[in-house]
Amino acid sequence: MIRNSSEHVHDVVVVGAGAAGVGVAVTLGHAGVEDLVVIERHTVGSSFAAWPAETRFITPSYATNSIGMLDINSIAMGTSPAYSLEVEHPTGEDYAKYLRAVAHFFEVPVRTNTNVLQVAQEGDGFRIDTDDEALYAKHVIWAAGEFQYPRLSGFPGSDLCRHTATIPSYDDLDGDEIIIIGGYESGIDAAYHLAYCDKRVRVFDIDCPWESESSDPSIALSPFTLERIHERPFVERVELHGNSAIECVTCTDGGYEVAVEGGQRFRTPVPPLLASGFEGSHRLVAELFEQRDDGYLLLSEDDESTMTPGIFLCGPAVRHNNHVFCFIFKYRQRFAVVAKAIATSLGLPADALEEYRKWGMYLDDLSCCGEGCVC
Repeated sequence: MIRNSSEHVHDVVVVGAGAAGVGVAVTLGHAGVEDLVVIERHTVGSSFAAWPAETRFITPSYATNSIGMLDINSIAMGTSPAYSLEVEHPTGEDYAKYLRAVAHFFEVPVRTNTNVLQVAQEGDGFRIDTDDEALYAKHVIWAAGEFQYPRLSGFPGSDLCRHTATIPSYDDLDGDEIIIIGGYESGIDAAYHLAYCDKRVRVFDIDCPWESESSDPSIALSPFTLERIHERPFVERVELHGNSAIECVTCTDGGYEVAVEGGQRFRTPVPPLLASGFEGSHRLVAELFEQRDDGYLLLSEDDESTMTPGIFLCGPAVRHNNHVFCFIFKYRQRFAVVAKAIATSLGLPADALEEYRKWGMYLDDLSCCGEGCVC
């Protein structure tokens, strides 16, 4: 496709209107970038709104702006989900309301119900193909997130399971005995709610995250989750099977059989639940980036592609060496880094972004983080 010279070229197109997309768009505004548009496949915060009804944030929100500490789940300076929602551990729907309020207050230009089909380099910019039209931009920020892209493979028969991301409410699940494959946050969360629904639950994990000695929430279970493991319904109704890799899942007469390495087999009358995490949307633009050995995208010091200048990554898939930015309070520290790089490219001073440092939202020096960083 050849761009007509009369077609408008935006300074920035942001793909995704979740925590990363809305947050980086607000930061771009503070950097003086005015010609930007955010494209969202559904509505603002829709991935959070699609969480199981019972699931809550494991990271607590607390209104600490008055003492110069930003709410840990905030994506914009001066805002606090705890203050606006009046809840410490928001549900997904709660947080979607917060994101919509932030987008409205900061007048973030979001095009909802717009599905991106492809991002392609064209000349010294980019063409973003959607269902309805092509948009053009000097810079693209990929911030489409993870939740809408669950990991459905990993062992034979995984297609017979039901991923936890597809469950509207645990209260509506059939069956009195449930098997969950995956024992990190989403798996334990599912087991907790099912135990309170008087169901017997077995959780299998290839590792043993509930016994991890790490303090990094990217690796170990959060205190919020560990506390719930000790509640009576969980203790009485949930069995935790660590170091138990799944060989396969097969259909049997009247149900399903889960085979664990070592020879053990377990039966369940309903499809096992798959709590195996997410593939992430970054694979949809992987051809514009070099790849790390672990499959994540190789990024410059500004979270820009090292092979296609002008396209940036924001959100939980950001990786630098051994540093994992998978939580909101982690990846929001990189918004100002991306915004400054783009503002500089556009000839804007971006001096206002220095204010982000005071709020712990401007991490541009990763040398302060050693091995095993828990920042």
